[in-house]
Amino acid sequence: MLVLAVSRRFRVGEAEYSRLPEPILLALSSYATPLTATAALRSGTIYDVLDLMIVGGGKMGQALAQGMVSSNAVSPDLLGIVEVSESLRAELTIRFAKSVISDHPLPARSTVLAVKPGDVEKVAASLGSDSKQRVLSIAAGVSTSAIEVWLGGRPPVIRAMPNTPAMIGLGMTALCAGRYASLSDIEWAESLLSAVGKCVVVKESQIDAITAVSGSGPAYIFLVAEAMIEAAVNEGLSWDLARSLVVQTVHGAGAMLSEGSFSPTILRQNVTSPGGTTAAAIAALEEDAIRAAFAKAVARARERSAEITSELFRH
Repeated sequence: MLVLAVSRRFRVGEAEYSRLPEPILLALSSYATPLTATAALRSGTIYDVLDLMIVGGGKMGQALAQGMVSSNAVSPDLLGIVEVSESLRAELTIRFAKSVISDHPLPARSTVLAVKPGDVEKVAASLGSDSKQRVLSIAAGVSTSAIEVWLGGRPPVIRAMPNTPAMIGLGMTALCAGRYASLSDIEWAESLLSAVGKCVVVKESQIDAITAVSGSGPAYIFLVAEAMIEAAVNEGLSWDLARSLVVQTVHGAGAMLSEGSFSPTILRQNVTSPGGTTAAAIAALEEDAIRAAFAKAVARARERSAEITSELFRH
């Protein structure tokens, strides 16, 4: 076994770590000189198994890791992040210096799959059939039944659909349980995902519609903001001024909605004085069938979500 340590990073064969897992440390101690074994023990973090492993160190994986660590949902030294990209692993090592960064899955009590849908089968197969290991997937379009088949056995699987505001702690996530997940498994997933925003438990049959509403929803709001900025520029305002006006307007309106004191309809009516400027604007939007456009967009997104599932996974 060749072990190379450089700047507190360790390479064992083809695998690379920021902290040496205990199985490797034990293997080292079985034949290495006392000095070598002691040095390795001092440099590595000894553990039986990680509390949580996040497979996929992209933006959403990092957002979940940061939120969970910040909210004390998981101890950083018992968190592992698996990422195949060498350059991204280097970034993760700096950002999550106390955690275990690896290029392949490690033993863990619970695992979050934050990889692309097409990669889930391969990752799930690499985890093995450990019926005690919880698996939470945030991969779009991948059913719990598919993951259960790929894992083998009777694994507790939870599927979640977060959205991009989770990256700033303001996400909206819907989750559903697989056939072997218990109430405690669902509560565990809720506690993790609540670290990056709000969370609701739903039926898996609702996930496609939820993907179309909250999963894709931020893009709809961004498109509205784009259109408003463009309209403002067409009216003679500078782009910087237009952006400032629109961003704060969207932020303020969203905050009023979040307070929950009034419905969106009441809030709109409160701004719309009969015969006024807002009434003229709303009338123009209604003339161009804005409601029908949103209904069509959500329906198309829901249909596409179902199509992706049927195209990639047939379980």
